[in-house]
Amino acid sequence: MMNAQELPTGDETRAARKGYVTAGLASMMGTTIEWYDFFLYGTAAALIFNKIFFPSFDPITGTMAAFATYSVGFFARPLGGIVFGHFGDKVGRKSMLLITLLMMGVPTILIGLIPSYEKIGYWAAVLLVLMRFLQGIAVGGEWGGAVLMAVEHAPAGKKGFFGSLPQAGVAPGLILSSLAMGAVAKLPEADMLSWGWRIPFVASVILLLVGWFIRVKVAESPDFERMETRGRKVALPVMEVLRKYPRETLVVVGARLAEVTWFYTTVTFALAYATGTLGIARTVMLDATIWGAVAALVMMPLCGILGDRIGHKWVFMLGTVGIVACAPLFFDFLHSREVFWINVAAVMAIGVVYACLYGPEGSLFASQFPPEVRYTGISLAVQVSGAIGGGLAPIMATWLLARGDGNPAYVAWYLGALGVVACISAFKMHGSERFAPIPKPLAKAAP
Repeated sequence: MMNAQELPTGDETRAARKGYVTAGLASMMGTTIEWYDFFLYGTAAALIFNKIFFPSFDPITGTMAAFATYSVGFFARPLGGIVFGHFGDKVGRKSMLLITLLMMGVPTILIGLIPSYEKIGYWAAVLLVLMRFLQGIAVGGEWGGAVLMAVEHAPAGKKGFFGSLPQAGVAPGLILSSLAMGAVAKLPEADMLSWGWRIPFVASVILLLVGWFIRVKVAESPDFERMETRGRKVALPVMEVLRKYPRETLVVVGARLAEVTWFYTTVTFALAYATGTLGIARTVMLDATIWGAVAALVMMPLCGILGDRIGHKWVFMLGTVGIVACAPLFFDFLHSREVFWINVAAVMAIGVVYACLYGPEGSLFASQFPPEVRYTGISLAVQVSGAIGGGLAPIMATWLLARGDGNPAYVAWYLGALGVVACISAFKMHGSERFAPIPKPLAKAAP
């Protein structure tokens, strides 16, 4: 029982509340900026890059080549997760977040300045791939740090809600990128392809400065500080994860694989499929994506709160059931070619199913690992599955579409199978017991 001197004062309580609220909002703002950069590339890959950087290919091959450069960012993510996870567990969470913010923002600006194929030939594609690789490393390290800064600052009973805030940053990032590309898509075709598409990339310098200003004000994670004070660091966090926590790593990979594949199939692939195959206007699909992201912005924190009440893995499992049930419906709604049903498809896919998966994910996945390897554990598992699922999602969906002679039934079956795997994986996960306070060192016996 605490004595009077140990009880927190009102000022200390307010300061603590301000600390975890600031950490949650800063994590959300930071991920908004980084996901804006990442989604901007995905949208441009679906609509523009095949014409700018791969004009000598036929339309289908050019789109595949553009998506291949898009996939490079995903395959770089595990490397970013390992590198930044190591230093995040050894040096601290905050410094890694500042570095990854720069590594994401600067390449985005440079992409907007790369000359076209007509001016420098294949060097344009080489530079594009290099910038995408740097973006992938940055995102691979950023996600784990943003989630942990929010979750580890949060008090018990609210970790799901605060863990959902960096997740919810995906929605405004998607909204901003869709609005930006939607605005330039209204330009005449020649203007959009010559200079218009570059504006959203170069303009991200403003968001980069805002993100830096916000994140530099956040204190270091209290879990990391306690771990550092009590000497619980490990020499090689990645080896510790692989040796002691292989089960936890595998169940996170299995769960994440369906979530990331669902998202990039229903957002990136669907954009190319709807505009290229179904003949739906770009602006209609971008507007629908915005509606879905707005719904997700509301639903993700609600899913985090619900996870605090009933358990995060049960909310996640609800989302996996949604994948199985909604995959065929999503493509049926697109095939209607009616604006209303296209909007319903996006809201259902992004604002409901994806929100149930992604909202509780930060707290759920973080609770699988102890503090001394938590950054490395969640980064490694999440980014490996992201490379497999997200990096291959548009290419895999395009291949399955070709195998089905233009019928997306195979794509729906593929998504459903991953949903089943994710449901089983989530069921096998721990609860939140790993968020228990770090034990103090044993007291030395009196001489």
